[in-house]
Amino acid sequence: METSFFCTASGDRLAYVRQEGTGPVVMFLGGFRSDMTGTKAMALEAWAKEHGRGYLRFDYHGHGQSSGDFADGTIGRWADNAMELMQTVTQGKLLLVGSSMGGWIMLLVARALGERVAGLVGIAAAPDFTEELMWANWDEETRREIMEKGMIPVPSDYGEPYPITRALIEDGRRQCVLRQPLPITCPVRLLHGMADVDVPWQVSLRLAEHIESRNTQVHLVKEGDHRMSSPEQLALLVEALEAMSQGYRP
Repeated sequence: METSFFCTASGDRLAYVRQEGTGPVVMFLGGFRSDMTGTKAMALEAWAKEHGRGYLRFDYHGHGQSSGDFADGTIGRWADNAMELMQTVTQGKLLLVGSSMGGWIMLLVARALGERVAGLVGIAAAPDFTEELMWANWDEETRREIMEKGMIPVPSDYGEPYPITRALIEDGRRQCVLRQPLPITCPVRLLHGMADVDVPWQVSLRLAEHIESRNTQVHLVKEGDHRMSSPEQLALLVEALEAMSQGYRP
């Protein structure tokens, strides 16, 4: 599929791939420092092609083929990227698939769009991670350093250290979704590996408690890690999407 580009009102040039098809458009929301060519994004595209489904994958500001510096990004900016792109290049209902940080962004989008969202699938969803998995676990020296310097490098198991900024932390605090009930009423499926060392699987249980939808299910995979990208785990993702698609009514 050919990559297209969309310029947001704020000047971000976002790379995306859009496939036409039937049913609600499946939109993949990637994780922190990931891009739209990852295993899960491409597996969903293959499924969408096989079944003639509408599909959209993209890169946030500072990710992949999109413009900008990653360090200038925040949760709110990336959520705005997703909102502006989907409102411009898609029509009708949406099925949102959010991986890790993308799980947080899908919740912000779903809360804003309401009935336009036909369903949510979270994969190791990481809502509020800047506050609860970063800030809460840092010692006072680290907290002071980021507040004074504006940025610190944080080691990563996936490559070079991440530049974590004061702006990311402060914006993340404003975007938190686990402090009150989430007025989301569409079907929700949360997939999480119990061997995830980055985002504890208990986060998905807590998220399920906050989502108001009565049609919310959590699927725990005992040997699943944070990526949830094995053939068996990808099959679970496709199964969740197919179940939602079968129950969909325009």
